[in-house]
Amino acid sequence: MRYISTRGAAPALGFEDVLLTGLARDGGLYVPETWPQFSADDIRAMRGLPYTEVAVRVMLPFLGGAIPESEFRALVEDAYGSFDHRAVTPLVQLDQRTWVLELFHGPTLAFKDVALQLLGRLFDHVLAKRGERVTIVGATSGDTGSAAIEACRDRQNVDIFILHPKGRTSEVQRRQMTSVLSSNVHNIALEGTFDDCQDMVKAMFNDTDFRDRLNLSAVNSINWARIMAQIVYYFAAAAALGAPDRKVAFVVPTGNFGNVYAAYAARSMGLPVETLVVGSNSNDILARFFDSGTMAMLPVMPTLSPSMDIQISSNFERLLFDLHGRDGAKVEETMRRFRAEGRFSVTDAQLAQALSLFAGFRVDEDATMATIAETWRTTGGYTVDPHTAVGVASAKAAQAAAKVPADTALVVLATAHPAKFPDAVEKATGRRPVLPPRLSDLYEREEKLSVLPNDITAVQAYVTARARAAQEAA
Repeated sequence: MRYISTRGAAPALGFEDVLLTGLARDGGLYVPETWPQFSADDIRAMRGLPYTEVAVRVMLPFLGGAIPESEFRALVEDAYGSFDHRAVTPLVQLDQRTWVLELFHGPTLAFKDVALQLLGRLFDHVLAKRGERVTIVGATSGDTGSAAIEACRDRQNVDIFILHPKGRTSEVQRRQMTSVLSSNVHNIALEGTFDDCQDMVKAMFNDTDFRDRLNLSAVNSINWARIMAQIVYYFAAAAALGAPDRKVAFVVPTGNFGNVYAAYAARSMGLPVETLVVGSNSNDILARFFDSGTMAMLPVMPTLSPSMDIQISSNFERLLFDLHGRDGAKVEETMRRFRAEGRFSVTDAQLAQALSLFAGFRVDEDATMATIAETWRTTGGYTVDPHTAVGVASAKAAQAAAKVPADTALVVLATAHPAKFPDAVEKATGRRPVLPPRLSDLYEREEKLSVLPNDITAVQAYVTARARAAQEAA
């Protein structure tokens, strides 16, 4: 198994190097050169299996023999042993044809745990074998940061620096990051938006001297291993609902396109997915693209679903690579134009290709609150957070617009626990969701963070002064 860059100018790499590299050296994102394939019988055989067994079967081909199966199985079982639900990602039925896939039973109550609990262990395993140390830099709009910190805290060979937009996460999201006092964990509150944080991380990776000196690595969904681990729950959910003998569609609330790209990857591997519905909040760059074929940046608007407050969807580049016939030079040209002009358009044929699978919907603040309230009322008390509410509302919109065949099971991804957004949930339902017992003292915990300007020189100086890899290289 080899991995190639979406921009075509970086060397092809094996799994371990892709894991540790994150962003390709030409600024692109790594994708598999070819997709492993699963037959209908392979998928049927997943029914009734423990989540960890499905995970090993789905992910093993991506390793290309880099990690022996027995060692990888141990890493997988350890990663998901920390989840509160034995099913890891359980399904809950909302109505006759709609299910919610609960992805929030990990340590930080968000779907990012599903990938990052494994990613932290993969880093440890590979770095120990190589005798190396990495400096992880990441950007978060709310959930990636806490999940990455939880996965990497106290790890001997890792220093982690997470940038979040100052004042633009929920208090629970912020405290889950800043109350981790481990010496290898560094929280940066950047004076800007999530897109500024994401741009800062990419700028650090594109500074090759800085990148090499600190041995930078990534935990954002630009890292292929994140996508790889997320592919699993699409296979697990579809098999549990009767695939490949039953049609399944997924509804994914997303801003950065990583989670829904994992569903696209599962389909590319043979999972029979009928439709992928993309749910956007008021920052609707993805919904506008699927409506018009033009991706155009607008100012980021703070919303009730802050993890989706994004106007530059980094992982869309991976889909764009396929829409351009895997021509890296064309992707490079398109992304350069996007950065220069703030917009790009695809051809009518490329848009038609995307719309053969994807549909996009925008859900504003009023509709988000109404959906939380309606779901609570019609299900007898089932509570969804604002991000999941965007998914539920998008599922209903997709049905009304006949974007999903009537005989298809709809699976909405529940990406965060409602207790991470207690104010919005309480306003909509009259009930304040309670944090799990292990987080009950979160509001009393000491916090540690640094506020920095949106300035690459200041951020690089901060990271260099604290990264052990930089000290060893000096």
